[in-house]
Order: sequence, then C-alpha cells, then structure tokens
Amino acid sequence: MVEEEFDVLIEDEEGNVIVDETLTSLANGFIDLWLPRDKNYQVTITQDGKSAELEMSTFEGDDTCITTMQLT
Repeated sequence: MVEEEFDVLIEDEEGNVIVDETLTSLANGFIDLWLPRDKNYQVTITQDGKSAELEMSTFEGDDTCITTMQLT
C-alpha cells in the first residue's frame, strides 16, 4: 500500500493521545513513526472502513519495526 493515506491513532496507557493524524505511507509502503521510549501504546490504523489494532511498547529489547498489522 504505497503512498496511501491512513488515519493513525496512538494512545499511551494513561489514555493520552500521542498521534491522531492522517499519514501517507512511504514509497516502501511503511509509515515512519517515532514514539517516546519506555511506554506502552495502543495503535489503531484505519482506511476505507477497515482497521488494524495493536498493543505495543517501546522498552529496551522491544521490536522497533512492526510489520504484522493488517487492515481487516
């Protein structure tokens, strides 16, 4: 899904909104985001009525590239 728009909502575990934007995927199909370290997040990405949700964290040793989200 190259250079397509997605609605991205990311909240931390306290419910603070970190990202609430429409973002365009890059030429490689990825969306590049930087999140504060040492926190847990709820990520929701939507496009054309489909969505993907993921709980993730940014602690040392956590994955820095998430490639498993699929819109359903």
